[in-house]
Amino acid sequence: MCRGRNAPAVFPEAHTISTPVVVTEHLTKDYGPFRAVHDVSFEVGAGEVLGLLGPNGSGKTTILRILTGYLQPSGGTARIAGFDVVEQSLEARRHIGYVPEDVPLYGNMTVDEFLAFMGRIKGLYGSPLREAIDSSIEKLSLQPMRRRAIRKLSRGYRQRVAIAQALLNKPELLILDEPSNGLDPRQIIELRELIRWLAESHTVLVTSHILGEIERVASRVAVLLQGRLLAVESLDQLGHPRLRLRVRASTAEPVQTIIESAPGVVRVVSAASGEDGTHRFVVEIAEGSAAENIAAALTMGGVGLLEMTETRVDLENLFLDLTGGAAA
Repeated sequence: MCRGRNAPAVFPEAHTISTPVVVTEHLTKDYGPFRAVHDVSFEVGAGEVLGLLGPNGSGKTTILRILTGYLQPSGGTARIAGFDVVEQSLEARRHIGYVPEDVPLYGNMTVDEFLAFMGRIKGLYGSPLREAIDSSIEKLSLQPMRRRAIRKLSRGYRQRVAIAQALLNKPELLILDEPSNGLDPRQIIELRELIRWLAESHTVLVTSHILGEIERVASRVAVLLQGRLLAVESLDQLGHPRLRLRVRASTAEPVQTIIESAPGVVRVVSAASGEDGTHRFVVEIAEGSAAENIAAALTMGGVGLLEMTETRVDLENLFLDLTGGAAA
């Protein structure tokens, strides 16, 4: 049944909630025999920007569609602002603003008309709707474009309209799926600044193929490959020294134990085995003599050390280390 124009909005005002805003636990999604997402668990805290990274087909968009209620998981759970996305779907979606990769904008509508249309879908009417539209237009600097047909807008302005509709319900969580696709360099810079500004009042979950952009806006990254979560990394840890090791041994597990026990080792970031009896490790180390300690420990353990290289890792190198060189 249609609601009257002056009926109260069903979407609540934004309010402070305890962290985390997003929680997934053992999230799994199957399409027939194909497992697109496998046992993924992570959290996103209030006011955080988390970058979800992975090659095409790694499960990023599937996870976003589960979080936003477009898909149901085959296993595991996900909660938004404390609400289960399956059992309490409507309540969970009230706390989300979603900008999919290909936003269905209606070109014949003006910006004002489109935002009013989307606001009514979200349950806003009368003065709350007008206030929400005015607020979103001001936040996205759309005042000069509000009466212009969307089809006449540049790609950058159309992206701003897409984000504006996501902000109408004042969500705790803003989800942006590949927001920089199709933008020119100036528009990408503007979008970067916009995401930083939005993060002051929203938790942001963003995917992107442009690793440098994620590195500039995110506080942490979650890296996916073939539906599995490889790591969740804090970007303020980037730049710490790491060692890339290649060793010869029968199995990798005892070697990793030896490496982890060496003084100066912070953690083993990743490990991979080759078909030639060699194993590769990426090891985060403290400043000092960790390299010598690892070499000595491997020798004492009877492990053949074939290669050791020290490097300072940026997001691109971290991504390649974790995914084995798979393209973003």
